[in-house]
Amino acid sequence: MTTPLVPAEWSPHRAMWLGFPSHGELWEDNLEPAQDEVAALARALAGPGGERVRLMVCGDEAEAAARARLDGVAGVEFVRGLFGDIWLRDTGPLFTADGTAQAFGFNGWGGKYQLEGDEAVAGQIAAAAGAPLNVHDFILEGGALDHDGLGTVLTTRQCLLNPNRNPGWDQAAAEAALTAALGARKVLWLGDGLRNDHTDGHVDNLARFVAPGVVACPVAVGRADPNTDLYGETARLLSGMTDARGAALTVMRIPSPGWTEDSHGDMVPASHMNFLIANGAVIVPIYDEKIGEYALAALRSLFPERQVIGLPSRAILTGGGSFHCISQQEPA
Repeated sequence: MTTPLVPAEWSPHRAMWLGFPSHGELWEDNLEPAQDEVAALARALAGPGGERVRLMVCGDEAEAAARARLDGVAGVEFVRGLFGDIWLRDTGPLFTADGTAQAFGFNGWGGKYQLEGDEAVAGQIAAAAGAPLNVHDFILEGGALDHDGLGTVLTTRQCLLNPNRNPGWDQAAAEAALTAALGARKVLWLGDGLRNDHTDGHVDNLARFVAPGVVACPVAVGRADPNTDLYGETARLLSGMTDARGAALTVMRIPSPGWTEDSHGDMVPASHMNFLIANGAVIVPIYDEKIGEYALAALRSLFPERQVIGLPSRAILTGGGSFHCISQQEPA
C-alpha cells in the first residue's frame, strides 16, 4: 500500500493555522509588536489570501489581545489551545493527501528550547480539524522539509542528520522514515542552512518549491551578506538535481534581505524564503522595504496567479522565525 503524499503548499487549503504570540515571558518587549505582525498576516490570509484562518491562542490575555486586533474580521476564527510558543510548522502535524494528520516527536530543535505544551500541539490541531492522527516515533520538524506534491522532498543534512534529533540516523535511515511516514519518493539533500539559525538549518529559510520542477533559493544582496557562499553552493547543488519524476530542476533566485541584525547588533537569520503560499496570495516577510521590493518582484514572476504581498516580520523574527514557521496548512 502506497503512503499518501504531502500535497504541495500551492494546492488548495481547507484552512490555514497560525500561532498567536501568547507568552510575555518569552517575547518580552516584542510581544505586542509580534502580535501586531501576526494579526496583519491573519488579515492578509483571510482577505486576498482566500483562507479560513484558524488562529491558535493560549490563555485569556492572549485571546483578548487577538480579539482586540481581529474581532469581526471575516474568515478569522480563534481556537484556544495549549502551546509553548507559536512555531506550529514544527510542533503541529503535517497533513497528507488522505486527510491524516502526521505527528512526530519534537524536542525543541535538538534540546535548545523545550517548552511545556509544544508536545501536545499536533494532537490539538488534529482534533480541531477532525483529522485522524498518526503518531510517528522519530523527531521531525515541518520546517525541515519542503514538498513538491509529487513525492520529492527537499531538506538539509545539517538538520535532518543532526545527532541532536535522531542519534544514529544516516541518509538511508532518514529517507526510509520519510518514505514510510510521508510517501517520499525522492529526497534531495542540501548541506547547511542559514548562519545563526537555531533550527540547525531548516530548509524553509533556504530553498522552496514554487512549482513542479522549480525551486527558488536566495541570491546574496550586499557584500556583507553572511550567507553569500551558502547561497551560491545551494544554487549549484540544486541545478544538478532531478525530482521524483526524473525531471531536472529549474532554479530561480530570490534576492536575500542581506545583512540583518537585531537591536543588540547581532546578525539574525532573516530570509524572504520563509514566505507562505495561501489559496489566493503569497505572503512574504519583509525586513527592509527597499530590498524587500526586489524579492517581491522576483516572486511575482513565479506566482502570476496569486497576489504577492510583503509584510513586516522583524518582531516575529526576534523569536527565531517568520510566517512559514508560525503556520501550517490544512489541505482541502
